[in-house]
Amino acid sequence: MEAIDYTVLVLYFCTLLAIAVHANRKQKTTEDYYVGGRGVGTLSLAALWMSSWVGGAAIMGTAEKSYQIGISSLWYPFSMFSGFIFFALIFAGRIKELGDTHRHITYPDLIEQRYDTKVRLVSTVTTILAYIGYTASQLLSAAQIITSITGISLTYSFLVATTVTISYTSIGGFFAIEKTDRFQTLLVIIGVSGVAVPLTWHSLGDVSRLSTELPTDFFQFGAWGWGSILAMFISMVLTFFTSMDSYTRCYAAKTERAARNGTLLAALIVLCISVSICFLGMSAKLIIPTGEDGTSTLIRLIIHVFPAGVKGVMLVAILSAIMSTADTCILSASANLTRDVYQRFINPKAQQAKVMRLSIASSILVGVVGALVGWYSKSIIDLLIMAFTINSAGLFLPTIGVLFWKRATSKAAFWSISVSLVTVIGWYLARGAFPESPLFSIDPVWPGLLASALFFFTPSLAASRLQEAE
Repeated sequence: MEAIDYTVLVLYFCTLLAIAVHANRKQKTTEDYYVGGRGVGTLSLAALWMSSWVGGAAIMGTAEKSYQIGISSLWYPFSMFSGFIFFALIFAGRIKELGDTHRHITYPDLIEQRYDTKVRLVSTVTTILAYIGYTASQLLSAAQIITSITGISLTYSFLVATTVTISYTSIGGFFAIEKTDRFQTLLVIIGVSGVAVPLTWHSLGDVSRLSTELPTDFFQFGAWGWGSILAMFISMVLTFFTSMDSYTRCYAAKTERAARNGTLLAALIVLCISVSICFLGMSAKLIIPTGEDGTSTLIRLIIHVFPAGVKGVMLVAILSAIMSTADTCILSASANLTRDVYQRFINPKAQQAKVMRLSIASSILVGVVGALVGWYSKSIIDLLIMAFTINSAGLFLPTIGVLFWKRATSKAAFWSISVSLVTVIGWYLARGAFPESPLFSIDPVWPGLLASALFFFTPSLAASRLQEAE
């Protein structure tokens, strides 16, 4: 990279910190810090949704899979697109209504309203574990990108990415995230679709080379493997209904209509960006094919194709996607610690000033723990998929029961979440211990969902029959 590229990167980091300091002056209460005072419009909400979902895996992972298997990589963003649509049409408006009525701030707020304190506690534990995994994957992804392009050691890159992300998130809270996410979403759209695609198209010379020179299986939608596709689709769609940030987005919306339309708009943006990324990955197969594998495909494309100055812009665009996801994850888990643990179980009468200080401290703690997990794991995709599975397998059915099944009992919800969480974590541990076992080669989402269903439906139906008999 040239001096101009480093200048662009430094200016980007300074802009994020400046926005955070300015936003810090606006927030007075925990509602301001965690849900932006419940006044977010459609466009800002779409940017917030984008920040939650279009991170390192969506951009880097889709590019790498496109390089390896072609258009079948689009199943990852299509699963995301489907999750947006289903959540918008089924849940978004109703969650906004309940959030305003009961002054909800977190996902466990909603869970306790329908069930009881024990269910709130176990859902809080599950959510915190998942979001630490999300945070770890994004911080590690950001560090690897900085290292790949700049040549700075992974250790220093990790420290820079972690320090900047934790700083602007903890200082600025939701107001900072709203402003930085609008800024960063614009950077992603411009960087990927407005800059990278035209430059790569020009480098190809003739775009028809994709169809004539790439293997034929690059144009088969099932090349990823239908078993893997189905497990990923189910896990990701269910995660929309169990992710903490899905609910904070709805609580933060100005109206029910904004909650729904912001989610739908995000779905369209994700689809457009994903097609662009798929094009970049497949083009990279022709531009830089010799002696290369799919690792860091987009980074290698930037290094090979883009001129000085533009490399800095693209680095900032990719980091924007990753860091805007990391800030959401940090703030979500921070809300769990502050609202669902401290305010609910330790000091329910705590004054706002004290809670605000604890909110900032919680954000720092979550960021640091996530950084440690990411540093010692060193596997972005494994961290992300594990977090998705933990979040979706146990929480989905009890969450659906909140709105759509009156027979669901608190006892059933508690055991459903608890047993599923233990099953998923145990399954991952067993896969590591017995890598050759055909049993543990099954994706953990399936035994997790099965355990959740057994412990959710069986006790609920039994209690319902007993009540009818009496």
